Amino acid sequence: MKRFLILFFVLSCWGFTGFAQKAQSLHQAIRYIKLANTLREVDKSDAAINLLQRALPATQKTSLYWEAVTNELLGLSYHDLHDTTTALRYLQRAGAQYLKLKYVASAWGVNEIIRNLSNKNLYAGIQIGLSSIKLAILKTKYETDFYEKEIKSIADIANPSVTLFADASGGFRAEQDALRACLDSIQRYNIPNERVFIVLSNDVREELARNSDSRRKVYDQLSRALPNSNLKIDTSMTANREAELFTTGAIPRKVWPTTSALDLGKSSTIGGYFDLATGPASKTFHGVNLPFGTSSLVAQIEAKRSLNMDAYKKEAQRVIKAISDSVFTNRFNTSNRGLQQRNTVGVGGDIVWALVTYLHPERAGFTAVALTMDDVERFKRLALTDYRELVKPNLNAVGDPIARNKVEKDMAALQNQLTEKQLIAGALWLESIMKAYSTVLVPSASFSFEMRILAG
Repeated sequence: MKRFLILFFVLSCWGFTGFAQKAQSLHQAIRYIKLANTLREVDKSDAAINLLQRALPATQKTSLYWEAVTNELLGLSYHDLHDTTTALRYLQRAGAQYLKLKYVASAWGVNEIIRNLSNKNLYAGIQIGLSSIKLAILKTKYETDFYEKEIKSIADIANPSVTLFADASGGFRAEQDALRACLDSIQRYNIPNERVFIVLSNDVREELARNSDSRRKVYDQLSRALPNSNLKIDTSMTANREAELFTTGAIPRKVWPTTSALDLGKSSTIGGYFDLATGPASKTFHGVNLPFGTSSLVAQIEAKRSLNMDAYKKEAQRVIKAISDSVFTNRFNTSNRGLQQRNTVGVGGDIVWALVTYLHPERAGFTAVALTMDDVERFKRLALTDYRELVKPNLNAVGDPIARNKVEKDMAALQNQLTEKQLIAGALWLESIMKAYSTVLVPSASFSFEMRILAG
């Protein structure tokens, strides 16, 4: 008897759905809408659409609100059936009607659904640097007057020629292949061109400014990597804008009042902090731009000489200490006073990536890793005294095969991106920065590492 009653109920519902007439009143339309919503939950979206179409004429005559609700449910039901075009048409109608009614929350929610369906919340950024091409694909979500981001995919493709300009007169094949690999990844997410941003890093821009011949050749060959496309490469990146984008991409907005950022690059160290004193809806960025990075420090240490490793290590400690004493005393104490109000520093760059990879391989793939002064001092000590031990860490603690594969790839990439001399210079520079923050600037500073690439 029980099974018979259940069967009778199901058949009754299907009979009601399949043969019901158009709703004759708003009250009847609401009953149709309610049942349609239930049918969606039991994977009967086609039947739900039938009911909603019968409810729609009555709502159009009597209630803008219920018409908007009906359009919203029609959009969701068509989305269930993978008919995105029709789904978007109904959802856009619903969103406009909610706005007309001044139902802000409903309009916002429908708009977020539309952004999801049309991939309007997906963005891609490609940064072309001196030694690698980086890709970030992210999804945005509107939260408390700000679009929070979720990183969907990241890639850091090392340039095997070490520098973009090592063979600017040649085929430029590796860089073209890397750029095309990034574009292929973006295409899989169906991200339209207007939400794809390709930029030259400030390091590259400055290098090109010094060499007009290289600039022409590099621009020409980069353009060849974008055939039949209206994608453009932004060549106007400034150090302050790059610092702002790095800070935005690396530091969650909720901790902006207490956190600053630093990116330790090849030729410079950039970063800064946001000042929200004028209110949560506005922000002012205070940038930090120091002309010292892993490559530029090596150049200063060697001073056009070719030092053997022992002489290089001794000179590196002397030069970087002198730079640190001068830079942090004269610059950070007289400007960027807001740094003293931020007791956490988010740091990024190849040298920080190397520290985490070599000292904490078990944390491969982590978004953020807290660093201590002990970590930095151990990293510096190994770089100076036992480079081979440092770059070949014991991976026994990395039991997960996926994590182990990740750290092995990271180690291989770092070997391409950092020479032993760059690693030593970077380790000494990182130590000097941390000491400066811990003593001169922010006595209680703690360091965290955000392993995210620049995403504007």
